[in-house]
Amino acid sequence: MTAPPRRLLLLGLAALAAGALPIARAGAQQVDVGGATSFIQATGQEMVAAINSNAPVAQRRERVAQILRRAVDVQGVGRFILGRWWRQATPQQQQEYLQLFEQVLIHNLAARFGEYQGVRFGLGRTQQRTEEDVLVNTVVERPGSPPFALDWRVAEVDGQPKIVDVIAEGTSLRLTTRSEYSSVISRNNGSVGALLAAMRNQIQQLEARAAG
Repeated sequence: MTAPPRRLLLLGLAALAAGALPIARAGAQQVDVGGATSFIQATGQEMVAAINSNAPVAQRRERVAQILRRAVDVQGVGRFILGRWWRQATPQQQQEYLQLFEQVLIHNLAARFGEYQGVRFGLGRTQQRTEEDVLVNTVVERPGSPPFALDWRVAEVDGQPKIVDVIAEGTSLRLTTRSEYSSVISRNNGSVGALLAAMRNQIQQLEARAAG
């Protein structure tokens, strides 16, 4: 994949476009605004506690990854991002794609919080977007860096609040990634396998960067 990993969060379509598209997920229900706010507050505080703990860096990374796996609707977001190519993938490719996608997603979201102690997390306002999702605004502060906004789209999935998109610096993560992944497949004559190979390479780069 030619784009640097951080482009998954920094480039692409604006958040306005994110609000214009429906969330295509099985089991979606009307979301409770107060419950979504409490969910993001608890999740953010849990991540900050993990990052600010005295545990070794590797353990802190794994703890943050565990929290995100539980909080994010990985399968629903992953299928949305693959879009029409999902139906063209074999069952084996679908399974591998979701596994790879989870790794890429967790690496990138965890990177937004960093790994240095002293991280702080604050809530902004919560906005009802559609009947099925709300947008919870937050501010993340990291040592040595200016505060930045990180907005979380939350929906009810199978009776539980789940993160279905993240908007960083005005850019929707799922729409940016959807555009990038579709471009990779299209450039390779509709080959989902080419995307999987690119994702494996990207994960190697992310892991090498984290290890360094």
